[in-house]
Parts: sequence; structure tokens; C-alpha cells
Amino acid sequence: MTLADFTTPGLIIPHLRGQDVATVIQELSQALQREGRVPDLLPFYHAALNREFLVNTDMEAGIAFPHARLPGLKELSFALGRSGDPLKWGTRAARSVKLVFLIAVPATDSTQYLSLISGLARLAGDGRIVESLHHAQDTLQILEVLQQIRLRTSTTPEIHPKPSGHE
Repeated sequence: MTLADFTTPGLIIPHLRGQDVATVIQELSQALQREGRVPDLLPFYHAALNREFLVNTDMEAGIAFPHARLPGLKELSFALGRSGDPLKWGTRAARSVKLVFLIAVPATDSTQYLSLISGLARLAGDGRIVESLHHAQDTLQILEVLQQIRLRTSTTPEIHPKPSGHE
């Protein structure tokens, strides 16, 4: 299992239009609804936005991980948005981000969620992978980068670089 298993091409937005926390979370929430991952847009959007205003999820790597845990969600998934310009993130806007992973968590899920979060943390800590996400030309290349982060349910996720030869 890899990070790519929790998303689809329709959940990846390589050029975010939003310029602030609220509009980016709205844009990514709409993608989750379009792809059938979130049945009711407004409760999910409000839960994710409220949680983000309570606790900023931005990291030094220029990545934010807003999320919401709600009943009615059938599967753990995320939408990924990428901005060409740094976005001021959070209530204090102390940091800026260029990558936003909006995570939709079913109310009853804990095991897969922890595995996904540890994989995302591993991604954020690997500058080479983060740069690959920034430089990916399109949605499919972004998915290829996400496939490099393998998840394990009982141990730390590993990074498996893709074989060279088609660079």
C-alpha cells in the first residue's frame, strides 16, 4: 500500500486557485465531493476549516495537513492541492505552504488513519520527495511520486525510489 492508494487523479489539483485557508479547503473539499469521497460538502468543509483554525496543521516543509473526521465517510482518502505561490496558512500565518493534503477520515477509522499520517509525515521529512511533488508536471507525475511512499500497518513507512531509466 502507498500514499497513492488513498487518492485518485480527480483528487489532485496541481494548480490551486484558492489563495487562503478557507478557499483552499473549499476547493479541495469540492474535489472530494465530486469524486464521491464526501457525501455532504458543507459539514465536511466546516469541520475541516474549524479544526484548522483551532490547530494549524502546517509544517516547516511548506505542507499543511488539514483534516476532518466525520460519520458517513466510507473510506479514508485525501485531496492534494499544489500552489505555485506560497500561501499564508493558519490563524497567525506564521508559515507559508505550497502543498495541502486535505484528509477525509471516517469516524470509525483509526488504524489506516495512523498509517496514512505516518506516511505523510515521512513524506514531509524527505526534501527530495517534496521537491519531486513541486516539480511534477501533471497529476499523473504527482501520483507517481506518491507511489514512492509505501505504508506498512505495523511499522514505519519506507520510501522506495522508482527505478531509474525513464527520467
